[in-house]
Amino acid sequence: MIFKDYYKILNIETSKIDMQTIKVAYREAAKKYHPDVNVGNRAAEERFKDINEAYRVLSSNSAKRKYDRMWNSNVGRKKKSYEESQRQSGSKFSDFFNMFFGNMEDSNIEDTKTLNRKKKIPIKGENIETEINLSIEETFYGCDKKISLRTAEGKMKTFAVKVPAGIRNNEKIRLIGQGKLGVNGGKNGELFIRINIENNCKFRLYGVDIYTDLFLTPWEAALGTRANVSSIDEEASIYIPQGIGSGEKVRIPGKGYKDGKGGRGDLIAEVKIVVPKTLSEEEKVIYEKLEEVSNFSPRINKYT
Repeated sequence: MIFKDYYKILNIETSKIDMQTIKVAYREAAKKYHPDVNVGNRAAEERFKDINEAYRVLSSNSAKRKYDRMWNSNVGRKKKSYEESQRQSGSKFSDFFNMFFGNMEDSNIEDTKTLNRKKKIPIKGENIETEINLSIEETFYGCDKKISLRTAEGKMKTFAVKVPAGIRNNEKIRLIGQGKLGVNGGKNGELFIRINIENNCKFRLYGVDIYTDLFLTPWEAALGTRANVSSIDEEASIYIPQGIGSGEKVRIPGKGYKDGKGGRGDLIAEVKIVVPKTLSEEEKVIYEKLEEVSNFSPRINKYT
């Protein structure tokens, strides 16, 4: 004898449940295996038929009682193994169903398609996620972008995306109803666009702080100086203390990226001392003289 576990088909663990639980389980299972969201998937189509068959029985109090008695007598107590029975080609119900509940193919009771038409379950379309790369300048000020995506039908569709000023890295913009189409009157899914802020040769973004390089000559670093540093929206003049070294950082408060609270992070200028590749004769003489008179050596007591 071949038996079908209707509770297992609906992902229900026990027969001691109310009708509302059965309905919820049916909706979840039908949404997952509905043919409209599994186009061309034969296995999903057969599974969907099993789900409707199981719900047909378990949603009726009398049919459920009959099924539970049969199950307890033939499977539950005797611990027999079971498997799902097959359908004949075009059949809406399995051999198991017809054996215990009558041949529904020839009866006046509505078939599965009619039942589904009367009890259509709205299924929300799937969400779509993509990403776009933007510069720090574009996200700092905000911008309008257009992206093109290929639809499920294979056609290209262009979307207008308004990027708000100060959006953070990896944040997502949601376009309501621009995902995959819903089924049976269900709402369309959403389109989520993840923002990837790209660093460039001028600015690097870390949280709400913006890093930039500050190039100094050896004599500027040794003597100290004032230098102009470009932030993302203006130029700032800062004091460089004498003796500053490569890799040291000068922090300029409030000149970084927007923090989402009306304030801004800091602009951090990282010092890089640049040595001239070529020297004039006069410069060469000065460097040679410096070598003679200076006692400084970066290799002495560096790690003490």
